[in-house]
Amino acid sequence: VQLQASGGGLVQAGGSLRLSCAASGRTYSNYATGWFRQAPGKEREFVAAISWSGGSTYYADSVKGRFTISRDNTKNTVYLQMNSLKPEDTAVYYCATRQGQLQVGVKFYRYWGQGTQVTVSS
Repeated sequence: VQLQASGGGLVQAGGSLRLSCAASGRTYSNYATGWFRQAPGKEREFVAAISWSGGSTYYADSVKGRFTISRDNTKNTVYLQMNSLKPEDTAVYYCATRQGQLQVGVKFYRYWGQGTQVTVSS
């Protein structure tokens, strides 16, 4: 499975961005997908995850109420809508996918995209 993340950019605090994660490759079925981020000098951290059906989602406390994860399996794409962005949201955002149930730990995800930079100015 190959993942292509896109949609990052520079935005002012309070603004919005929508990230996309497009999957390709082997038959893409029953894969949970997560978004993670890594700021300079920090470890990669969990942001949000969604089950294959889209019926289950989970968010880090730091983004709950501001970010929304969704998916369109007809397009093999997962989205992360980010609203009310803060300077502390600045990071490289990665999408990752795994077969089976959604997980919040980095170690549970086998396939990773290349990352997209999100910069929020104050």
